[in-house]
Amino acid sequence: MITYLGTPTIETDRLILRKLKLSDAQSVFDNWLSDERVTDNLIRGAHKTVFETIERVTVIVGGYDSPEYCYWGIELKGSGELIGAIDFFNLNTTTENCDVGYALGYKWWNQGYGTEALRAVVEFGFERMNIHKISAAHNLDNPASGKVMRKIGMVQEGTIRHMIRNAKNQYKDCAVYGILQAEYMK
Repeated sequence: MITYLGTPTIETDRLILRKLKLSDAQSVFDNWLSDERVTDNLIRGAHKTVFETIERVTVIVGGYDSPEYCYWGIELKGSGELIGAIDFFNLNTTTENCDVGYALGYKWWNQGYGTEALRAVVEFGFERMNIHKISAAHNLDNPASGKVMRKIGMVQEGTIRHMIRNAKNQYKDCAVYGILQAEYMK
């Protein structure tokens, strides 16, 4: 059975994964949600105004009232700068499975931050929440995300054609990955 613990703070060597605050909205906008290089890999398009981001962050912050809500901002320990977000979603109490998604600001790509954050959240999910399986997907035109998934032990399970349609009305094929709790614990 999944043990729902909400969104506690998780620390790694270089990162603090923490709840977002309304005061983070400007950083979220500036550092990733307004950047088309980042949002092209997400279903929603780039935010054109900080007001869109304020609305989004307000929804996220409102979710923290539920112990089933797991959404972290990714903060650099050294500078306190907010560089991205990572979350569990589609938590299924019947299968005890869930999905994980993440986004990092372009300035912080290819520096190992995505891998570090994903590893920490997967560890939390398996060791503290007792999740059975964690899945993730990436657009085929974003192979770097698949590399992050493989680095933490996820295995590609297949490809789903036209899995998503982005804000530019383009269908994207996605590679689907997963890791089982038993595999992780080995």
